[in-house]
Amino acid sequence: MNISIFGLGYVGAVSLACLARDGHTIVGVDVEPSKLALIREGKTPVVEEGMVDLMRSVVASGRVGVTDDVFEAIAKTSLSLICVGTPSAANGSQDQGAMLRLASDIGKAIREKSYPHIFVFRSTLVPGTVEDVLRPIIESESGKREGIDFHLCFQPEFLREGTSIRDYDKPPFTIVGANSPAPAQALRELFGHLPCEFIETSVRAAEMVKYCCNNFHALKIAFANETARLCSALNVDPFEVMDLVCRDRQLNISPAYLKPGFAFGGSCLPKDLRATAYLAKTRDVDIPVTSAILASNKVHIEHAIEKVLHLGKRRIGMVGLSFKSGTDDLRESPLVLIAEHFIGKGMTLKVFDPEVHLSKLLGANKRFIEQHVPHMDSLIENDLEGVIAESDVLVVGLGDEATSRKICATARSDQFVVDLVGMKSRDGLVAQYMGLCW
Repeated sequence: MNISIFGLGYVGAVSLACLARDGHTIVGVDVEPSKLALIREGKTPVVEEGMVDLMRSVVASGRVGVTDDVFEAIAKTSLSLICVGTPSAANGSQDQGAMLRLASDIGKAIREKSYPHIFVFRSTLVPGTVEDVLRPIIESESGKREGIDFHLCFQPEFLREGTSIRDYDKPPFTIVGANSPAPAQALRELFGHLPCEFIETSVRAAEMVKYCCNNFHALKIAFANETARLCSALNVDPFEVMDLVCRDRQLNISPAYLKPGFAFGGSCLPKDLRATAYLAKTRDVDIPVTSAILASNKVHIEHAIEKVLHLGKRRIGMVGLSFKSGTDDLRESPLVLIAEHFIGKGMTLKVFDPEVHLSKLLGANKRFIEQHVPHMDSLIENDLEGVIAESDVLVVGLGDEATSRKICATARSDQFVVDLVGMKSRDGLVAQYMGLCW
């Protein structure tokens, strides 16, 4: 392919070298004359393992040219990778100044072009930027329509400084956010040979996954370092501890607990988080990430409560009470806390949970329910259909398929269903559906 790359910093320079190595003809574009001069001489503008020899080789091959002229680059190519910087502004927001100027320029550059140009944004962008900010600019400047006269897509990059060439050749996956098949197919031709899964998704999801991945990496690093500080204070080897943590591929290093849902509860997580925070405090160790987890969990519970209260209905039916479907464990169940709040607001509440039988509760389980909702026995119904019949809003906290099917078959069109867990099925549901965060 004939490809133009806008922005010859870290991502742009590595992409230029690797694509030219793979046989494509590349036009690199940048506003800094020093970068252009280095590449013309076969030198790399970024310090990176393998880049010195690779850049020398691809420039010598004649497949690489550079320019500061946007119109020239667009005219000579059919696909552009946009890799310009999006640094932080003083207030923490994303500084999109360079991106906005480029969007205006490329819009003007394709005005007279006779065939659709494909623009692939690889710079980290706030979700919604491509469709809500950049597309209108390009359409206005070009007088053309996206999806017809040109194509926009977003392809997040996952290159780590120091190992970028290896990461380019062996990425974890290739994600392409696109609104039409043409740009996705072009990128499949360009990157489909790489030994990873090629995934097509929405533009917004592709924009967001880059932030999510980076935030998750930062979270893991902060968690490991907080653990190390606490281990040091307790005379424990932190490398041994984290090595053992990482050996669990069933729960720790896995998709477990990484799906959107409701707040956590139960007999382990809340109490152990509190104990860890207290232990760190007694050793004068600051662990802000770990200490903030319970506060974050509380916000999620409050979000669910607000979602229901906003509907302005008085008759609430709760489907589920225990902290986890299929158990009768009510200890620190967020659903119990929600029930307590609804009662405090004077709402009429009915509860169905097939596993919870108050007469059989013992010990801490019994004490927890007596402390928070002492008259719960008068609220629990043994018949789900009865709870549905007497409610204006159904708050679904059970995720099993049988319960989902029963709700779909029974709920009325004048009711609301607030789903906290992600119902297994919504086939046939006529009630007004609201997901917690979806």
